[in-house]
Amino acid sequence: MGGRGANPGNAAMTGAAAGHVGLCAACRHARRIVTPRNGYWLCGRSREEPAFERYPRLPVRDCPGYEPLSGVEGVPEGPPPGRRE
Repeated sequence: MGGRGANPGNAAMTGAAAGHVGLCAACRHARRIVTPRNGYWLCGRSREEPAFERYPRLPVRDCPGYEPLSGVEGVPEGPPPGRRE
């Protein structure tokens, strides 16, 4: 990960922007890809597991591969509300 245009700073997404993105904004597998014309969210799990979409439709409200970022202020530990383990 982390090629040209990649922004590993998912944790900077807060408020309305994070709400538009959903779980990807706080997932350790997601990377924000910014181009001159648009921005995308790349799912890192899609590299190894074809069941995951490379660029999922946003907002992602439920994802079996979601793993929260750890050690980042403002990102809750554990599953998001409403997600069953």
